[in-house]
Amino acid sequence: MYRSRPKDKLDDHVLRFLSSMQHDQSILYYDILGSEAHSIMLHEMGHLTSDELKKILSALEDAKKNPDKIETEGFEDIHEALEVFVIKKAGMDAGGKMHTARSRNDQVVLDIRMKVRDDINDVCAALASLIEGLVQRAEESKQSPMPMYTHLQQAQIGTFSHFLLSYAYALMRDMERLYLVYQRVNQSPLGACAIGGSSISIDRKKTAILLGFDSIVRNSIDATSSRDAFLEYAATLAIMTSTLGRIAEDFIIWSTTEFGYIELADRYSSTSSALPQKKNPDPLELIRAKAAIVTSNLVSMLGIVKALPSGYSRDLQDIKPSLLSASATTLDAIKVIDGTVRSLKVNKEKMRQAASTSYAIALDIAEQLVIEKKMPFRAAHKILGALVERAASKDNLPLAKLQLSDIASVLKAQKLNVKPDELMKIIRDMTPEKSLQTRKSVGSPNLGEQEEMIKSLSQGVSNYKIGIQRRTKMVQGSFDNLGRIVMKYLQS
Repeated sequence: MYRSRPKDKLDDHVLRFLSSMQHDQSILYYDILGSEAHSIMLHEMGHLTSDELKKILSALEDAKKNPDKIETEGFEDIHEALEVFVIKKAGMDAGGKMHTARSRNDQVVLDIRMKVRDDINDVCAALASLIEGLVQRAEESKQSPMPMYTHLQQAQIGTFSHFLLSYAYALMRDMERLYLVYQRVNQSPLGACAIGGSSISIDRKKTAILLGFDSIVRNSIDATSSRDAFLEYAATLAIMTSTLGRIAEDFIIWSTTEFGYIELADRYSSTSSALPQKKNPDPLELIRAKAAIVTSNLVSMLGIVKALPSGYSRDLQDIKPSLLSASATTLDAIKVIDGTVRSLKVNKEKMRQAASTSYAIALDIAEQLVIEKKMPFRAAHKILGALVERAASKDNLPLAKLQLSDIASVLKAQKLNVKPDELMKIIRDMTPEKSLQTRKSVGSPNLGEQEEMIKSLSQGVSNYKIGIQRRTKMVQGSFDNLGRIVMKYLQS
């Protein structure tokens, strides 16, 4: 239908190559809404009669209720297919006017903005649920000591809640990024036309209001050719899924027989075709892979837009599959992690046992020497290093099981004026619970800090939930209002 200058039919192979139809079904609904808003605006500006508008809106409502009626074979995209459907239903005299003062260039980016806007709200709602789940499970485990790790080696004593809250804080930053990108996505490009606007008088702000946008993209070149808001959204998803991948990896490790800190629920586990004993963390393993896929979606998009000239180029069509894939994949990953977090079993005794025999207590003992004996930290560091070396040489004996003679020998070698029995008392008093109690720095895993973090995160996610609901209602309210206006014209 668009081939006004070319006389020959498009080659079938080229048509298949050009077509975006396989990815367009997800934006058809938005294309219909955009066409309804644009047609109503054209009527109010005096470019469509009431009868013409009614015919167009009737065809669009039919397409909305019966999308399967739209023929897609032989068309480059859903926009062309929808316009042909409307013209067949409404006639050329009416339906042929629907595309007045509009181009596919502003039409397609309008549809994607509306789709991404809804996706952001869906992702935010799922993310809020995940953060709530992490905080709830943290509340249950704020006094459950376990080793914390650097380089996958036991480093300090912490709590299971401290890990869960660390995930929640990272995801809250993702929420903040999503909130900011939503503002940049929620601007209407409709009416920018192909690149330079239109000589036909239109009201861009009117269509923006009808479709629930906060404002318009002012510059027509920017409106039709810029994709930075979509890149920012995809980058936010890539950052978020990298965090989800880290959570997945921690849970995979901790659910192994060797660790046994957690057990995944059966409904979030897979099994083996040959090994009857297996309970595999396949969903979590796939989240690690999905994080890489979302990152690759972002890299593909960046590669496509790199060095494109100003103005629309067909290259931009291929951003859509990567963008929609990143969005859908991230939403699925969030839901899987959320369910895993809420259903996993925490083996608190196994965690405490690991903490109570761990050399991760060493720093706490060293710091007690600094506090009680006014010893230079580096000297205390040397003592504990030597004590751990001696204990490890005795079949990884816990520090509390060292003999007084062992401690005396280390102190003598270090030439420090500390009584062995005093150091032994410090070592034996330093239980995992005492370790956590002695932490004074803000953000550490002592009980008071855990409770403050839980309170702060709970309030923060509650505020975001209110905002998500408000944004969702505003968009849906605009669509409902558009629907009422459509019905008013159809019934007039």
